[in-house]
Amino acid sequence: MTLHDWLRAIGLVLVIEGLMPLLAPARWREVFMQVARLRDGQIRFVGFGSALAGVVLLLMS
Repeated sequence: MTLHDWLRAIGLVLVIEGLMPLLAPARWREVFMQVARLRDGQIRFVGFGSALAGVVLLLMS
């Protein structure tokens, strides 16, 4: 992967991450507060699941 590919990937992540607060800021705030109340292990599990899904998608392409 080139630097250009990395920058495009990071840009895409930022666009996707920015959609929820842009389109539904009140709901985004509620979700954020709910996540803040989760235990560390629960947050790690969600993070692991997301990372694993990302790796699978990358390997499929």
